[in-house]
Amino acid sequence: MKNNKPIVAITMGDPASIGPEISLRVFKDKKLYEQCNPIIVGDSSVLLKVMEYLPDLKSKLNVIENVDDAKFEYGLVDVYEMHMVDIDQLRFGVVSKMAGNAAFQYVKKVIDLAMAGKVDATVTNALNKEAMNLAGHHFAGHTEIYAHYTHTKNYTMMLAHDNLRVVHISTHVSLRQACDLVKKPRVAEVIRIADDACKRLGIAHPKIGVAGLNPHSSENGLFGNEEADEIIPAINETKAEGIDVTGPVPPDTVFPKAVGGWYDIVVAMYHDQGHIPLKMQGFQYDEEKKEWKSVAGVNITLGLPIIRTSVDHGTAFDQVLKGTANEISLKNAIDYAIKLAENK
Repeated sequence: MKNNKPIVAITMGDPASIGPEISLRVFKDKKLYEQCNPIIVGDSSVLLKVMEYLPDLKSKLNVIENVDDAKFEYGLVDVYEMHMVDIDQLRFGVVSKMAGNAAFQYVKKVIDLAMAGKVDATVTNALNKEAMNLAGHHFAGHTEIYAHYTHTKNYTMMLAHDNLRVVHISTHVSLRQACDLVKKPRVAEVIRIADDACKRLGIAHPKIGVAGLNPHSSENGLFGNEEADEIIPAINETKAEGIDVTGPVPPDTVFPKAVGGWYDIVVAMYHDQGHIPLKMQGFQYDEEKKEWKSVAGVNITLGLPIIRTSVDHGTAFDQVLKGTANEISLKNAIDYAIKLAENK
């Protein structure tokens, strides 16, 4: 904390993506500095090049290599310089080994800074998994990188948009593997993590809805046994601990109920079961204008010793340098990071 405001380190994301653009756009908002002390971790050369293409984002940079040298002044963007990009070789909107390595190194740096207590929270822009793997960093995504470098075994992903919050039993695995991972210990673990996350967000008495795995939550065994064998025992165990948890609720009704205020958070059984309803809420396309009018939502990794939130969209290579990239998700991610840091 500095001046009673959390220091938030924001990765630039893949240098060839919309990450640099939306980062600069967010820093144009004076309210950002009223809420926190923000730093971009990335390459200043990329930000300067983006400003050449998009003059409305022109900003003065304070290039630093130590958090203590940051000014945290509106109108002056503090950039933690990483020296990862040869700007003459960078091709915007194109997958490359150089950009993939840079995006990975930005993430590793913010993890290091947070683990060392130099920053209070971390926020990540999108990286491209193909580019990262081309660079030799074989991780499924941000969540797995954070878990690896913080030595965390018990963690999960939470997505949030307005009053809809979703945590997952599994994420980046095949659907076949996801079904096999629905086990009582894991379900109980995620219910506990969900309860703790809501309390850290200021919800004193969280109400948790647990989705079933099978259609209609199996109809008492007609469509599968996972509910009876794994999910219900986990719910009963955590309920005995004092957690306000309900389920298994049929997957096709648990999310409308959550939006309606029945639950503060939903435990989803696999990646798409949770992602699809969240993105239906946060992603809004204007058919008449042929553009996205809203790309909202936040991705939060729970169970880590440090705070990590993220945009809930990809690198959007097709939108790079067009001036149309939407920064709402990044703003939301920063807001969540601030809230978690203040309640830490």
